Amino acid sequence: MRPFYFLLLFVLAACSKPAPSTQLQLDSVYPPQSGGVLVDAMTAEPSGLIPMIAAESASSAIASHIFNSLLRYDKNLELEGDLAKSWDISKDQKTITFHLKPDLKWADGKPLTSADALFTWQLVTDEKTRTPYASDFKLVIKAEAPDPLTFRVNYAQPYAPALDSWSGLQIMPEHLLKGQDINTTAFARNPVGSNYYRLAQWKNGESLVLSANPLATQGVPRIDKLVTRIIPDPAAQFLELMADNIDVMNLDPIQYSRIVPARPELKQRIALYKELGNGYTYLGFNLKHAPFDDKRVRQAINYAIDKQELIDGVLLGLGEPIASPYKPGTRWVNPQLKPYAYDPAKARQLLKEAGFVDHDSDGILVKNGKPLAFEILLNQNKERITSAVLIQRRLKEIGIKVTIRQMEWASFLGRIKSSDFDVVILGWSLSLDPDQFSIWHSSQNHPGQFNFINYNNPKVDKLLEQGRLELNPDKRMKIYHEFSRLLLDDSPIVYLFEGYGLPAIHKRIRGIDNPAPPAGIGWNSQDWYIPEPLRRKEISP
Repeated sequence: MRPFYFLLLFVLAACSKPAPSTQLQLDSVYPPQSGGVLVDAMTAEPSGLIPMIAAESASSAIASHIFNSLLRYDKNLELEGDLAKSWDISKDQKTITFHLKPDLKWADGKPLTSADALFTWQLVTDEKTRTPYASDFKLVIKAEAPDPLTFRVNYAQPYAPALDSWSGLQIMPEHLLKGQDINTTAFARNPVGSNYYRLAQWKNGESLVLSANPLATQGVPRIDKLVTRIIPDPAAQFLELMADNIDVMNLDPIQYSRIVPARPELKQRIALYKELGNGYTYLGFNLKHAPFDDKRVRQAINYAIDKQELIDGVLLGLGEPIASPYKPGTRWVNPQLKPYAYDPAKARQLLKEAGFVDHDSDGILVKNGKPLAFEILLNQNKERITSAVLIQRRLKEIGIKVTIRQMEWASFLGRIKSSDFDVVILGWSLSLDPDQFSIWHSSQNHPGQFNFINYNNPKVDKLLEQGRLELNPDKRMKIYHEFSRLLLDDSPIVYLFEGYGLPAIHKRIRGIDNPAPPAGIGWNSQDWYIPEPLRRKEISP
């Protein structure tokens, strides 16, 4: 499954405060104009800027400004051309022919042609490439570039998510990567792309700076520079927002609901937005580790966790309970499914059936002399940490001892990719197509792939295989409804919540759609602009 991101993650190095008169001009109307610097922050530093290798949100967020795909989604979540100006699908639905836009160039001035698209397909399907995205593209039995503006792919049989898959594969430059090991190339730290921005500077642990690409395939963006500061602590990010040192960040529910509304000076210069994204937070079990190989244990934990308590206590009500891995309100959500109710008595009964009994006065259940205890692994995410503490308390009430281990992002990611954990709290950000083969199919559990919880259900495998081949939307919907039902019953994960995205953006940033369209407020970030009187005064290094 290709992570699907619309929200921007920018950021800056050093700049002075805006002139005092700026505060008096925030309500003024200004026409669109080019120039200026937008400052953002992210909690984790990218591991690299080749998305097919990095496979994490920090890398994808930055790389999405640097690289293009053949297709992209518009504001209404309809596919449109990105590098491709058009595409044709054969009558038998097995061949897609992409027609590239003329005169495309890489940021270094070299021509971008269909040979680059072919080279990228060869990279992602190469057995030596360590990527979780290969499964979609290995279904292509033949790919060719008959001329510089034509790229054609052939499938053995119709593949329903085909077009969506090509919107998620960012095209790489053959002239810079041919003959290199894509897993270790220095290109990951010094990429050359074709999109609106190019990497200008990367200071380890501090910031990444993107500057406008004058050769961008879609035209030059209005904002000259995007700077992303690496600030691991969201509370520190918020202090920087309040001090007017960053322009954009995602707020937590307390900041959104209580702190900003209570501060008139913040309300005057910060605009708040709310949008339900394509992602959810979950508790995932490593199914190769006992006792999580027993469905009764997994279901017991599901019953023991009070999801509404998490939504109310962690998100302050700014979230939704879910029972399937799809965005609420879409046709892929099975309306017959309901989240596991909070039922400690049911949880205790299931654990008893699984062979766990009271042992002594500490209240922890045991089986064959071994206590029911495990560790929850998570990164330094405030919402996940708070969720873990509430979960820890609820599980103790039914006789389970839980310890919590927080890790910085890079180490945490390494543990996840190698399935070195008992239980993890994480989130999935998903594409718009319902296909989730790369997350749940049993073939996708090798190191670095997305099925790191090692889920294996032959019935689910078959449904996922059928869903990829079914072109009738109604029949396809039924397939994924049944997939969701089996997944909920198996409980390889516990759906905790789907939270709202709560972006805060300084009012100096103009051109933002409000209310947000289906694609989110960041869909047209290239058209955002900063009026000259409101801009930061940048200090030279």
